[in-house]
Amino acid sequence: MRDIARRAGVSIGTVSHVINENAPVRDKLRRRVLDAIEELGYQPSELARGLRRNKTSILGMIIPDITNPFFPAVVRGAEDVAYQNSYELMLCNTDNDPAKERAYLHELRSYRMAGLILIPSVNSQINPRSDLPRGTPIVCLDRRPPRWEGDTVTVDNVAGATAATNYLLEMGHRHIAAITGNLQLTNAKARLEGFRAALARARVEVDPEYIQEGRFDRLSGYEKTRTLLQLRPRPTALFASNDLIALGMLTALREAGLHCPDDVSIVGFDDQEFAEFIHPALTTVAQPGYQMGAKGAGMLLKRVQGYDGPWQHAVLTTELKIRQSVAACKTPPRRARSGG
Repeated sequence: MRDIARRAGVSIGTVSHVINENAPVRDKLRRRVLDAIEELGYQPSELARGLRRNKTSILGMIIPDITNPFFPAVVRGAEDVAYQNSYELMLCNTDNDPAKERAYLHELRSYRMAGLILIPSVNSQINPRSDLPRGTPIVCLDRRPPRWEGDTVTVDNVAGATAATNYLLEMGHRHIAAITGNLQLTNAKARLEGFRAALARARVEVDPEYIQEGRFDRLSGYEKTRTLLQLRPRPTALFASNDLIALGMLTALREAGLHCPDDVSIVGFDDQEFAEFIHPALTTVAQPGYQMGAKGAGMLLKRVQGYDGPWQHAVLTTELKIRQSVAACKTPPRRARSGG
């Protein structure tokens, strides 16, 4: 700033007023300061300015797994809305590790972020009241931490899983198994709830072994499918709690010499970009990731700008995308083994 003041022939105070726009400056002096800034290539430190105001134009975003292809769409939606409103998005990836999640949260505190968008990790231990500066708004997407009180954006996981299971039932399947995500996650639990509800309405009993708790990744889908294929009667259809699990299912079927959908049908959940291009193209429940991120960022910015109304809970709709991974059941429709 001294260099700018010297080049423009003004006081440091005048330079400060022009940069921070905190006091009126005559047009002639302002032009001289701006010309000096351009000639010297000066770039104000947004972080330093934010620290003086005790708030920056940074929005933090913490996600559990950047390698899961569902989350980049969510991030893109949030980033687009942030950018349109002159905010920057700082992204952190926790690898589903609650300790790493809290470490990132404490680091983001030092940046005086304006607000936080959070997709919680498994076993998330975040407590907004103690982990965030007082008054920092936070929005949870996709999942909710235990005992969460605050704004959320989720999808109707129960309805999506119910629709997927109903479709398998309509195609004549009765030996239907499911591989879930970690059931400590609210979205995984809700998808299992929808699966069970559809079977119960159809009066189809399911053996507890037909429900395998896994993780939202391909390896888990592969391992749990190998277990399911050993059961008798063998499932004729599988519900995958996300599309990565479905990829693992397909690998396990090929290794076992089985074909999808001729031998075993599969329905996924997410509608990732690859779902349309794998073989067979995956029948799956589409959830709007981009819209989730955009809605969450908009909700957060409303809080940042002073909205102090009741907590908002947006629930987005899902849609079953029917492709080629489900076929009519070839075995006579019978009730699966009772778990009683």
